[in-house]
Amino acid sequence: MDEFVVRGGLVYDGTGAPPAQADVWVRDGEIMAVGVDAGGSDIPAVDASGCVVTPGFVDIHRHCDAAPLRDADFGRVELAQGITCALAGNCGLAPVPLDVSRHGEFYEYIEPVVGKVPPHVCYNSYAGYVRALEQTELPLHLGFLAGIGAVRCAVKGFSAQPFTKRELEQAVALVDQAMEAGACGASLGIMYRPECYTAPSEYNALLRPVALRDGLLCTHIRGEGDSLVESVREVIGIARRAGVRLNISHFKATGVHNWRDKIFRAVECIEAARAQGQDVTADFYPYDGGSTTLLSLLPPTLAEYPPPFFAGHEGAARLREELYREHPGWDNMVTSIGWERILISSVEGAEYARYQGENFVRAAQMHGCGDPADLMAELIARAGGKVGIIVLSMAWEDVQAVARLPYTALISDALYGGGGNPHPRLYGAFPRMLRKLVREEGVLSFEQAVYKMTAMPAQRAHLSGRGVLRPGAAADLLVFRPEDFTDTATYASPKHCAAGLRRAYVSGQLALRDGEMCKTRAGRVLRRDDKKG
Repeated sequence: MDEFVVRGGLVYDGTGAPPAQADVWVRDGEIMAVGVDAGGSDIPAVDASGCVVTPGFVDIHRHCDAAPLRDADFGRVELAQGITCALAGNCGLAPVPLDVSRHGEFYEYIEPVVGKVPPHVCYNSYAGYVRALEQTELPLHLGFLAGIGAVRCAVKGFSAQPFTKRELEQAVALVDQAMEAGACGASLGIMYRPECYTAPSEYNALLRPVALRDGLLCTHIRGEGDSLVESVREVIGIARRAGVRLNISHFKATGVHNWRDKIFRAVECIEAARAQGQDVTADFYPYDGGSTTLLSLLPPTLAEYPPPFFAGHEGAARLREELYREHPGWDNMVTSIGWERILISSVEGAEYARYQGENFVRAAQMHGCGDPADLMAELIARAGGKVGIIVLSMAWEDVQAVARLPYTALISDALYGGGGNPHPRLYGAFPRMLRKLVREEGVLSFEQAVYKMTAMPAQRAHLSGRGVLRPGAAADLLVFRPEDFTDTATYASPKHCAAGLRRAYVSGQLALRDGEMCKTRAGRVLRRDDKKG
């Protein structure tokens, strides 16, 4: 159906404006009109009585870089929660641009985040990656960022040495290629190897192609616990010197002793920068736990050791010693929140599969270890570090405070590493926002929440014609009853799609109906400042 009218719904247009009873007229993938009696009476109608009509949700932080190229059912969990557009390449971790000589080690490193990278795709150039995506029948739209960590690894691997002049020129050229290919901007993962070795001054050059094209810089900061305030100041400084727009990824305060305090001090830093005219925003997910890789728990003194080092007595002893002492400038999640709040979500190897969903204290007991650090050492050595973890590290009051900020957007930060116990945000972040923060707690109004899930993130990423319901915009839209649309995934039982979405349209094509995917594949690769389509 290339032309239709969604009639009788309560329309939230994505801008944050109050809703209005209106019809939405769609033709050839474009919204023609929004208003009372829009379209002619002879146009096929979709009855939205008793429902709300919103733009499709825009998730600007989802680690789905490789999923469309690997998973035949990609789109099922995304569309069920209303996501019609996603942005990959976050946290500096991306499968591109890496040639054959470099990709093996890096792909293993990022596997808990993006999943297995299909070998049949050319990842040595952004243009090749985009071509591969375009040859895939995408069920939803996909944009991308240039991952600076991947760029660094492409040029000099995991080396901790500074860029040489020639290496820096090569890295800048790769970022420029990404922007030429349509990247919405760049991402940093300053917490992760090898990007943690990048000198602040090197970012001035690395981000020049982003600044020249007004791209967005999305940053996973260096520390989200004890060093939160200093880390926020660091990325504000990087963005200011480079002249780029800044978005702080999954903004939060971790560590029990930082709750209800550090987040407000970090907010003061952001608002001081904004008051001085700097373009700074942030995003968040509606959970009190995050998800990352087991290797992120390694102290900086051990970060460069290969996984086999931890198989022996010396490696395990070193890990115990380093984990339980302070490291200036590094946030130690083990000591700040405790092993009992760190869950194993995915792990390579059948012998460890039974530990998925267990916290490290319980898993260590099951494994016969007296110290969870010994189990950690074994998992790094035997599973090659391919272990995903869920870290219950936040205070819900802090999440509420971040949600209330007028410059924060909602994200999922969904990881695609697989395993038996992924973070529930993979399946339900967006309906959870509406259920928890709107209907149950009243932290946000419905129109405020919709804005944070649609127009705001689309505008930040320069995804033209997305995230709004207005004439000339792309016909990506949702129809649902607010009381029925909900998340069903939990930490204990995460693999459940959201429920209650009546219809999801992608480019004017019905992509999901009553929770079931349709055969249409109308998604496309979105480039920065693309016109709708």
